[in-house]
Amino acid sequence: MQQTSTPVLRLSGISKRFGALLANDRISLELKAGEVLALLGENGAGKSTLVSILFGHYVADEGHVEVLGQRLPPGKPRAALTAGIGMVHQHFTLADNLSVLDNVMLGTEPLWRLRTRRAAARRKLLETAERFGLPVNPEARVGTLSVGERQRVEILKALVRGARILILDEPTAVLTPQESEALFATLGQMVAQGLSIVFISHKLGEVLRVSHRVAVLRAGKLVAEAPTRETTQAQLASWMVGRDVEIARRRPAARPAGAAICVLDRVHSQDGLRDVSLRLQAGEIVAVAGVSGNGQAALADLLCGVGRADRGTVTLRGQALRPEPGWLVRQGVARIPEDRHAAGVVGDLPLWENAVSERLRASGFSWRKFWVRRGAARAHARRLIETYDVRGGGLDVPARALSGGNMQKLILGRALLLPDGSARRLCAGPLQDEITPSTRGEPHAAGSMESPVLIVAHQPTWGLDIGAVAYVHDQLIAARDAGAAVLLMSDDLDEVLTLGDRVAVMHAGQLSAARATEDWTREAIGLAMAGVSEERDRA
Repeated sequence: MQQTSTPVLRLSGISKRFGALLANDRISLELKAGEVLALLGENGAGKSTLVSILFGHYVADEGHVEVLGQRLPPGKPRAALTAGIGMVHQHFTLADNLSVLDNVMLGTEPLWRLRTRRAAARRKLLETAERFGLPVNPEARVGTLSVGERQRVEILKALVRGARILILDEPTAVLTPQESEALFATLGQMVAQGLSIVFISHKLGEVLRVSHRVAVLRAGKLVAEAPTRETTQAQLASWMVGRDVEIARRRPAARPAGAAICVLDRVHSQDGLRDVSLRLQAGEIVAVAGVSGNGQAALADLLCGVGRADRGTVTLRGQALRPEPGWLVRQGVARIPEDRHAAGVVGDLPLWENAVSERLRASGFSWRKFWVRRGAARAHARRLIETYDVRGGGLDVPARALSGGNMQKLILGRALLLPDGSARRLCAGPLQDEITPSTRGEPHAAGSMESPVLIVAHQPTWGLDIGAVAYVHDQLIAARDAGAAVLLMSDDLDEVLTLGDRVAVMHAGQLSAARATEDWTREAIGLAMAGVSEERDRA
């Protein structure tokens, strides 16, 4: 379908403040029928605020929103839905214990209706799925679906409600390359049938591929707007961060690995691991590729003390690993969890408390392990904010108010920053060839602020913008160079191949042998992710 010149959506002079923070500053945008508009910006640039105003979650301090020439009443999500605006969030809003049909029907019928109209809803769901090429099983329980299938359900929820304008927030952040290709095909069908799409993404290659026009926010302002065909990745990145940015990052030079920090031998667990063996060494990044849901979470939980092995052995610096998170923190295990909202921070606690939450019993932050030294904790949090450039408010702002990238910086700083403001030094020493008998197996003192000796990074750049991704990568490389063993688990093959000194692939709870990155091809990794060995494929 050809794009029309008449806008289906118009934002006029949108401004929004949160205290001293000006999140949106007089932003005006238009979206035409049959158009894909890519909305870009660093984390904290104002994208989420703008979209929340559009969808009625926030009320703008100034300006208004029009759909098909009619003003939307501010702060009313139902009015946005009725006007034909649908939104697919980066973090899905589905009930895992309900069926696909139940999830799609939620909110579409009044509570006082005696009988639900399931047959009619099922027909409409299947008709919509066929029309847009989004096959689903209406009776399947959402908790059993893959990430790509869950996203399909989210899109269908919006389409069944009659959405003509679809907002997609980081739609490929958790998808495999194959699932991303399927999504792009679906977007093409939607646009051909007259739907309009706001595509929010940090993946610039995808933006250039799927969008007709780009709009870039920086520090709450609209700083650039242009047809996609007239831009490049380098230009988009420059607009986003306000300076030239290196797009094609080179893989850091490998260094000789040191002592074994953590060794897993034929580990099996009830929550998904099957005969997993792995050796993590000082001064090395081992990257694990794989489709999400194939045992990566179980491996991360095991190494962070919240999971248990039923069979096999796990040793950390020569002694048996205890399934105790506090003990592992004292031993120098730092974690970057997959879900930064659910497991990375306590959203309702202020930033300063989150900054010291895993070290509260350290002598620098507590008195006799019971009373928090608020002054010291707040001073440390202030240094963390400055050192890791955490933006989005002061020490007393709740962590949930931070953007994804700034939340990740907070988590990184908590793991890597010492109370004196320096990066943590390695207990075992950088790239030591041996752990001496006098230190082997000895726990850190309860107040120790050394290490980390092991960093477990699970999807550390999920949904982050190009600047934040580069920052996280630099921190992981610096930790490796300082002598830490780094376990990186990622769905992003580019990230795996860029950072990994050795690469292994996880499928159905099993882990392949970790081989030098140079020994892998993308095709071989893709086959292993699907559970097909190269030998079997050649046969």
